[in-house]
Amino acid sequence: MSKVVVGLSGGVDSSTAAAILHHQGHQVVGLTLWLMKGKGQCCSEGMVDAAMICEQLEVPHHVVDSRDLFQEHIVDYLVSGYESGVTPLPCSQCNRTVKFGPMLNYAQAELGIDYIATGHYARIRYDEASGRYQLLCAVDKHKDQSYFLYDLCQEFLAHTLFPLGEMTKEETRKIAAQYNLKTADKPESQDLCLVESHGSMRDFLDRYIDRKMGDIVNKEGKVLGQHQGIHHYTIGQRKGIGIAAPEPLYVMALDPVMNRVVVGSREDATQPDCTVQRLNWLSIPAPETPIRCQARVRYRTPPVPVDVIPLGDGRVKVVFDEPQFGITPGQAAVFYDGELLLGGGIIERSV
Repeated sequence: MSKVVVGLSGGVDSSTAAAILHHQGHQVVGLTLWLMKGKGQCCSEGMVDAAMICEQLEVPHHVVDSRDLFQEHIVDYLVSGYESGVTPLPCSQCNRTVKFGPMLNYAQAELGIDYIATGHYARIRYDEASGRYQLLCAVDKHKDQSYFLYDLCQEFLAHTLFPLGEMTKEETRKIAAQYNLKTADKPESQDLCLVESHGSMRDFLDRYIDRKMGDIVNKEGKVLGQHQGIHHYTIGQRKGIGIAAPEPLYVMALDPVMNRVVVGSREDATQPDCTVQRLNWLSIPAPETPIRCQARVRYRTPPVPVDVIPLGDGRVKVVFDEPQFGITPGQAAVFYDGELLLGGGIIERSV
């Protein structure tokens, strides 16, 4: 059996992944990345729980101080995005630049181990015909995390194991209980680690971005009210806008130049297409001609039929069969062919 470094956050998923590999006979080494100070699944409490799991399994446990890396690639990335009027997706960025890359490098360079594993719900297969590793959705569609993994690369897939990809969350809990893991009944994290640490995304952003009052306007430019910072808003938002109106209002655009929040009807916040940049084609080569597939523009929304049209400059235009509500610059558009994740990129703007 091979040696494998398992990324441990201190949650039940990563703990169970480590236990499964250990009981299969693999030589497991636990690795926890110290991302930030304070309360949170990946930080103080998580490191303690991860250490307890390694002690229970009688395997080594390493902690790597990744706080500077996390600050540069995630915190600064988020703050810059919100200041410019977009809503960044930190998890895919974190997986590639903060987690998988550094984990694999540490495993190979420091420990002489060629494989890493995590508790993500996704699957990997090797396609003989194309000579590529491919990323697939998890069996448990309610827990599938492939959306956040679209930005990985072939090297990472070739050296990564996802022990939970064929399981449901319920099965994971049962296995954790069978192995008497100390994290078997640990509640699941519901928010971003930054939100858990600071209480809310607004509280986190207010620590880094000064509140700057501006106008809330309709699409004709009529002033309807005031806001205390465009970073408090995101496209498609309805609650918390702070305006009384006879019909529901939704955020349809953010204007960082004029420091305005533009609101309108649900129809106004619905778009037939968008452009996508910073593309990463993972399971297939980059298409040179239009392709027919499905796209997911938010983690919790189901994939919808689209045409993806290469624009020849590293971007694509995504045309939806049915107009989509709340297409948000900064979020990811991830492309699928059934259960196969093709690739994805960052939504640039609505067109």
